[in-house]
Parts: sequence; structure tokens; C-alpha cells
Amino acid sequence: MSITPTIKVQSDDFDAGAELAALNATDGQTGAVASFIGLVRGDDGLAALTLEHYPGMTEKQLRAIADQAAARWPLSAITLIHRHGRLPVGAQIVFVATASAHRRAAFEACEFLMDWLKTKAPFWKQEQWADGSSRWVEAKSSDDDAADRWHIPADGGGNGRA
Repeated sequence: MSITPTIKVQSDDFDAGAELAALNATDGQTGAVASFIGLVRGDDGLAALTLEHYPGMTEKQLRAIADQAAARWPLSAITLIHRHGRLPVGAQIVFVATASAHRRAAFEACEFLMDWLKTKAPFWKQEQWADGSSRWVEAKSSDDDAADRWHIPADGGGNGRA
């Protein structure tokens, strides 16, 4: 089945309930919708995250990985929303949702997309602390390990970090 993924890169917040409702109303054949919402954690006095991206390239990379998910699993819909800009603790950062006739495909595709976003999407995070200090977030080997299990092609992934 050929699908057109919904891809949004935006500074504004998103309404996860409305996004899920749209997926629930896709085609009448959908039997499962899996979703993930990432939030800014307030660990150790973190005040906010600033996310930067490369406009144009980011959307192209997100579309490429959504297309790869659609080729791997029988999906009826994919929605990827990623925010950029300064986000305070508790703010929504990312929304990933997949719809399929069956739950396994929806769950696996959703997990695949999130693992890819964490390691390959061209987003960069800067942590801002309550004391006014800041630092850029470096890649985690645990995120790379999670993505490696999907055998994501080196040329299909971009070089940023989410």
C-alpha cells in the first residue's frame, strides 16, 4: 500500500489527541495505532532545551525514513512531528504515530521511526540549566545500539542527532 506520510517540523506545540483522531479515521481497515510522545525532562535542574535543525534537509530526511518504514511494514498512515526552538521542561518535543491493520506492524514501525530520529535526524539539542549555563547534547551509544538493530543504511540516515 502506498501512503503519504504526514511530516511536520514546527516551533508550535501539537495536539496529540487531534493527531491520533486523524489516524483513527484513516481508511476503515486500520486495526491498530501506535504512538510515542517525547517530552523535555527536568533532570538535575534543566530549565529548557533548544532544538535546532537544518530547514529543508530535515523534512527530506524525515520523509526518507518514513518511506523506509512504509516499505518495511504494511502501514496505512505515518505521522512525524518534531518541534524546534526553545522548549521548557514538560514541553512536547516529538510525536511519532503509525497505523496498520495489525498491532505488531504499528508498534515495530513506531519504534523504528523513533530509534532513527534519535540517531540520524538532523536536529541538535542544547541544554539550558537554571543557573544560566548551557551545553550541547552529545550522541549516546545506547541510542546508536537501538538504531543498529534495524540495520539502517549508512546513506539513508543523515548525520544529525535528535
